[in-house]
Order: sequence, then structure tokens, then C-alpha cells
Amino acid sequence: MSKADLERATITGADLGGYEVERALAATFASHKTADPAECAPAMQAVGGSSGFAATARIARIISSKEHGPGAHMTLSSHSPGQAKQVLDVLRTAAERCKTFKDVLVDFDYDAVQLRPDPGYGDESVSLRLTQLASFEGEEPVRVPYAVVAVRQGATVAMFTNFNRPNGPNDKEPADVPNAIIKAQLNKLSKPAAAK
Repeated sequence: MSKADLERATITGADLGGYEVERALAATFASHKTADPAECAPAMQAVGGSSGFAATARIARIISSKEHGPGAHMTLSSHSPGQAKQVLDVLRTAAERCKTFKDVLVDFDYDAVQLRPDPGYGDESVSLRLTQLASFEGEEPVRVPYAVVAVRQGATVAMFTNFNRPNGPNDKEPADVPNAIIKAQLNKLSKPAAAK
């Protein structure tokens, strides 16, 4: 899919009652974020809505609940069919093997990495939870629960991330990506012709 195709197949506020959808920046190049150990990088890149693979086209949206419920950051990336499968394969492998890792660039740690049962979205999907330990000099690290759901539909990869804000109402709970957001986006993605 071209960037124009992705734009047409992306949900708007009109497709999703109770949510606002805003544009966000997204680049097509592969993420160069590195982790220690290096094999964990795909999990960390997914937290940012990206992967170690360049995309033909990539767009991003921030989806916010009007009722102060959970929302999501979403990216849609267009790849070759084989590469789209690889994006999910390496993410699944990283989530299986890595329980803890460090973001080398910003010196944040991640722990409690958990590959969750396959939610069964699209042609294949991967769901994981992890906790970011955001540390600032001389202070106790702040634990931020994250959820990532990656879905391949054909050669398009949809990546959804959400986190619970520190000191927010659910800051100690596991993070989740609302099912309504994922289903609405996959539904629209499966009908790109209708969206033209």
C-alpha cells in the first residue's frame, strides 16, 4: 500500500465513537534503537511503534478516549509480504526470549516482559506487556506499564501501544490496548477499496 492508500485505510474519529484521532509523526526508515542484549531490540522498537525494517509507507495516529479511558498510539506500516511476516516473527521471538533489557540510547530499563496469548487479530498478531523503568538522575525509577499489540493484515503491519500514566488512576495495573480501537482499524484496513 502507498502512503495515500494507508491514509485512506486509517481510522478517523468518524469511524470510532467516543475517541479522537490525531495525526502523529512517522518515518519510513528502520528504527535504529538498540537494546542490551541486542536480541531484545524488536520489543523496544515496538514500544515506539516501529521495527528494525524500513517501510514503503508509514503513518501514525494518537487515539484518545473522550471519556478519559485508555487510548493508543498506532502506526500502520506497508512492507513487502515477506518482510511484514518478519516484523512479527522477530517481535514474537524477542518477547519470548527477553524478560529484561535496557534501552541503550536513553538508559531506561525494561522488565516484566511477557508474551501474551495470541489475540487472533488479522492474518497473525502478537501481544506483549512490559514495564518501562524511567529513571532520572538521583531519583527512584518510575515504573510505567506498557502494552503492545502488533497485527499483520496482508503486507500491512498495524502496531498499537498504550501505557498507564505514572500517578494516574491505573498506574499500578497492567496496560491494555482497547479492543474497539484495534477492531475498528482492522475493519477499515480490510476494506481499502471502500475507503477510496
